[in-house]
Amino acid sequence: MEEKFKQQPANCVKVVLFGPESTGKTTLSRQLARYYNSVWVPEYAREYLQNKWNNERKTCEPHDLLPIAAGQMAMENDLAGKTNTVLICDTDLLETKVYSETYYLGSCDPVLEKYALENTYDLYFLTYIDTPWEADDLRDKPEEREAMFKAFENELIKQNRPYVLLKGDKKTRLETATKHIDKLLKTAL
Repeated sequence: MEEKFKQQPANCVKVVLFGPESTGKTTLSRQLARYYNSVWVPEYAREYLQNKWNNERKTCEPHDLLPIAAGQMAMENDLAGKTNTVLICDTDLLETKVYSETYYLGSCDPVLEKYALENTYDLYFLTYIDTPWEADDLRDKPEEREAMFKAFENELIKQNRPYVLLKGDKKTRLETATKHIDKLLKTAL
């Protein structure tokens, strides 16, 4: 049962785009994958929750988090085998943990928490809230962007995860991210 949440060994550098909704994670993930001619792992929760919304007109509930986590790890483990350079992850289980704790009164399923803390990445890119808010069916807290940003940053600090803060326009963020990924790739070789 729990194996589906476990990160499989991979022969690549893994980076995660991390932060509140509508802060440019998916856009930058795509840009980085193109830049490095590599692959990126989309956010499974978007597909899962959009289907739920389309079919039931319901939003995310606590019981959705484990299927979301399992789907995320299945995609990550599959795509990690398709690159030997850098894997760009649009999210990870630590992000799901932060959402669980902030949306559901501080609670997180113990299995989700275990693997959110055990799975490892080479670097996190924490996306700042200086991008315009883009509404959609799933985004629901534009007035809480600052509080959510703090929750994400505090989790990275609490878990002692290496991270770089990304601010500015798309070009600036891409330049900052590639500079840090290039350093990782040089040391990994």
